[in-house]
Amino acid sequence: MPARFVVDNSVVMAWCFEDEGDGYAEAVLESLDSAEAFVPAIWPLEVGNVLLAAERRKRLTQAAVVRFLALLGGLPVTVEQETPERMLKEIVSLARQQGLSTYDASYLDLAMRFDLPIATLGASLVKAAEKCKVPVFDPARAR
Repeated sequence: MPARFVVDNSVVMAWCFEDEGDGYAEAVLESLDSAEAFVPAIWPLEVGNVLLAAERRKRLTQAAVVRFLALLGGLPVTVEQETPERMLKEIVSLARQQGLSTYDASYLDLAMRFDLPIATLGASLVKAAEKCKVPVFDPARAR
């Protein structure tokens, strides 16, 4: 059975921006050759927002955005759907308890519900994951 984990958008965006290149993020990407990642329902909007903002600031070209979206479309990433009611109740509550944004809390919530490790570059999300007994994904173990 392939390794499974939740991947935070901080890791995904490090794949896009060379100046934000990170060894951990690259190892997570490489692990997707044999692993499967999960993301919350907000992920496509988060990705789109970051890419459009970068395009508007001339950090990325439209062609680069299209190429990156094609790369993402070819990866084994499952978007888990969520009801608005649960998002407003459970995720807002978790965000409040852990001092996270609702965006970050949605990744932590998914990892907790599916009993999966989380791949993130966010220090506050790592700290919250540790408090909630959610392991941080180790790409070396996915091989």
